[in-house]
Amino acid sequence: MKVFIHGNPETAVIWENLIQILNGQGVDDIMILSPPGFGSELPIGFQSTRLAYIDWMIKKLEPFKGDIHLLGHDWGALHVYGLLDQRPDFIKSWAADCAGMLHPNYHWHAQAQAWQTEGLGEELMYANLQLSNEERAEVLQASGMPALIASKIAPSLSDDMGESILKLYRSAVQPTMQLLGERLVRADLPPGLVFVPENDPFAGTMDMCYEMAEKLRIHYCLGLPAQGHWWMCNGGAEKAAEALLKHWRD
Repeated sequence: MKVFIHGNPETAVIWENLIQILNGQGVDDIMILSPPGFGSELPIGFQSTRLAYIDWMIKKLEPFKGDIHLLGHDWGALHVYGLLDQRPDFIKSWAADCAGMLHPNYHWHAQAQAWQTEGLGEELMYANLQLSNEERAEVLQASGMPALIASKIAPSLSDDMGESILKLYRSAVQPTMQLLGERLVRADLPPGLVFVPENDPFAGTMDMCYEMAEKLRIHYCLGLPAQGHWWMCNGGAEKAAEALLKHWRD
């Protein structure tokens, strides 16, 4: 079972291009996980913290444990790393980007730090939620998201997503991610594949990404020249699909 999980501020539509390519290669055992608040319903009482999402993944994936090829992007990648930390026995192989976020010298980007700040985060989130769908799509495009994907995601930027974003980022202030990285480099992990889009402004420097990939003792590391944060939505998808097929076979 191939399980894909996306991040923030996203829905499952980010995977459409990559899945189409993989389907064309005969891969049809794909499950999409949309985290609560991010393209799926936010249950009453759900806390939207980093650990709450890991618990949610564990419940969702329990029936398939031991036979899961897990792929994560952005916060989905961080959820992959979190599951590797808590339940590596669930995972047959894993693939993710954003490895630089586990680096001891990583600092959250400016937008994340704003969300992590009480008061300021609420103010910024409220202002964003007042925008029209067209204006939200323009904001997403300004951060590098392809126009078509941005137009599909914009209507999903709801109060629930806004609330989840603030809680999630505030549950991951440093040194939370640094400590997670320290635990993972000492762990006995399943086979891994790390994607390094070289124009990603959110994942740490390329050096950080490559260094963490080496420390995690992954099987493959795929650099994606000229690709940004949403590599799976455009020119990075073909090369990524090829790497995933090899990774899953090996």
